Formats: sequence, structure tokens, C-alpha cells
Amino acid sequence: MYINRLFIVLFSLNLLNYIDRQVLYAVFPLIKEDLSLSDFQLGTFASVFIITYLLCAPVIGFFADRSSRTKWVGLTACLWSMATLGCASAYHYVTLLISRSFIGVGEAGFTAIAQPLLAEQYPKEKHSSVLALFGLAFPLGSALGYMIGGMVGHHWGWRLAFILAGIPGVFLGLYALTKLKDTRILPATASALPRLSNYLTLLKNKPFLWVCLAQAMITFLIGGFAAWVPMYLHRYLQMDPAQAGFVMGILIIVSGACGTYLGGKLAEKLLKHTKYSYFWVLGGSLACVLPTIWIGLLVTHLPVILACFALTIFFLFLPTGAIAAALVATSAPHMRSMAFALNIFIIHLLGDALSPMLMGYISDMWSLKMSFLIGSFMAIPAIYFVYLGAKNFSKNPAN
Repeated sequence: MYINRLFIVLFSLNLLNYIDRQVLYAVFPLIKEDLSLSDFQLGTFASVFIITYLLCAPVIGFFADRSSRTKWVGLTACLWSMATLGCASAYHYVTLLISRSFIGVGEAGFTAIAQPLLAEQYPKEKHSSVLALFGLAFPLGSALGYMIGGMVGHHWGWRLAFILAGIPGVFLGLYALTKLKDTRILPATASALPRLSNYLTLLKNKPFLWVCLAQAMITFLIGGFAAWVPMYLHRYLQMDPAQAGFVMGILIIVSGACGTYLGGKLAEKLLKHTKYSYFWVLGGSLACVLPTIWIGLLVTHLPVILACFALTIFFLFLPTGAIAAALVATSAPHMRSMAFALNIFIIHLLGDALSPMLMGYISDMWSLKMSFLIGSFMAIPAIYFVYLGAKNFSKNPAN
């Protein structure tokens, strides 16, 4: 059945998408030593990826809504996978920075297209759970990236870690390019196709915009913690890169996957009782993030630290399906790739385009622990944005 094949291919690519992103962070200590870099320079590898990611997403999203989306999926997957392989051949700071930027170009196109493409195959009441299942690739792929990067990098060098991460995506991207078909029927006339002015329409859509801003704060936290938790485990808990990558991988597999799946199911159940289902899940998860972060950073007992980090990851991943479903619910069908592309631009411009670099700067100035404490305050404005999103959602007759 085509819908099952489509889900498997998109999920597999999404898995590789996050493996290729996170493998870098697992080998931060090795790259730092090999290339003699500062924490700030390490942070720029994450930031340059995000900057190219957010700048390219609106462009690719626009063209994807005017042509075959599956062709774009295949092309962008091949691009980011080849760029991952390029990281393995980088021998100084600038070449590694350039390779990271091209990963951002490729993954921007895939992320903007895949979720609306998948959601359209299912009824509205299933969106949060289906997109949560698709979103399981985020914690699973991230965990595999940390574990593969940490283990391979520790035993055989960080370059081989990038090679093993990049090869599968080239073949899967070629499969998507040649075998998948977009079932959407485009308008017969060019005047009926989406226009660039539709981005202005989306910016005036208040429920959509407030959800994006709330997600931007979550993305700030996830991006900063994803980049620096392995280094935190290495620096404060005396773990080597393999141990830190393995521990981070286990935390994300268990807590991230459970949070993503349960959040999607919870939003689906609540939708039977309230149209604010997605907002309740999003706001509730944010309210639980701050205490778990603070306790984990202030205690010294290892099991308590890891338990708090696990709970923090759980609550950060809990609204994954609810956010994606909310974006689908607040955007028109004919420009959903553009809606998700604009979402990518907003959440990464205000989120993890800044957090790895800023946290690296604070770490250089004071300490890595202080950078985590300061970064955690992004949860407070996020809760307020969720409130505004729910308030404006109720005023829109279409909702």
C-alpha cells in the first residue's frame, strides 16, 4: 500500500536527518582537540547549519508547493548526505563549517515538505498521533547520532563517524527521487498556484504565528542542550566521548521517544473533549521543564542528575506531534509546505541558530553550567506564547 511505503521512506529519511545532525555533537571533544578550536568555534558549527537551514526552507517550500514534493524530498536527501560525507574530508575549521552549511540546505527542504505531505494522507483526528510517530525519528535518530558518533569517534576517529552517517542517505534519497509519487493535484493555471505573498498571509495568521514563537523557545532549549549535554557529561561527570554519547543516546531514546509518542496520543485523546488540545499539551510540557533542568544542574548525585536530564528531555519532546498538528490545523492545504517552511525559519532564527553559539560564549566567559541555567529561562516566554496562540485560535471561525 502506497501510504505505508511513503511513511516508511519518509520516516527512514527523517531518522537519517537527525543522525547526520547530531553525530557532530558526539565528537565535539575530538574535533576540539584535533583542530584546536574554542567552545565558541564549536558552537558555530551548529549555528551555521541552522542559519542555512532557516534561510533555505522558505525558498524550497515555495517551489515545493508549485511542483512535485517527492522530487524535492529525494534531491534534498542526496544533498545533505553528500555534505555529511564532506565533513569527513574537512581538515580545518573553515572547510568543516562549509560542509555543515550544506547539510542545512538539504535538510531544510526535507523538513518543510515531509510533514504536510504525510499529514494529507490521514484524517484530521489522526494528525497528532501520525505526526508524533513520524516525529519519533527525532529522538531515535538523535540518539543514534550520539551513540554512533561517540563510539566510532572514540575507537576509530571522528571522520569515520561522518562517513557511516552519510552513506545510507544517498541511496535512500535516490529511491525517493525515482520511486515516490506526489498524489496531490496541482492547479491547472499558474495564477492559482501559491505565491510569495502567501508568506505575508501566514505572518498575519495569529494562531499559527504564536505556535511558531512558542516552538522557537523550545527549539532554543533543545538546540542548546543537544549541542552541549555531551560536553557537560564529559566536563563535569568525567565521561569520555564514547560514554557521554552512549548516555545521551539512551536518555533520548527512552525519554525522547516516550515523550514524543505519549504526547501525540494525549493530544489525540484531548481533541475529543476540547479544540485547545494541542495548546494544553504544549503549555503543560513547558511548565514542567524548568524545575527538572534546575534540579539536575544544582545537585551532585549522578543518578539524580541523569533522572532530571531524562525528565527534561521527556517534557521537551512531549509536544512534538501536537505542534505539527497545530501547524496543519492553522494553515491552508494549498500552502502547507510554505507554512512549515516559514515555521522552520521562525523557530530556528529565534531558537537553535543562536543557542549553541550563545551557550558556548557563556561557557567561555563563566561556565557551561551557567550557560545551561541562563538558557533554561526561554521556557517562560514560551508559556506566554502558548496562551496567546490558544486565545487567538478561539477567535478564528475556521478553527
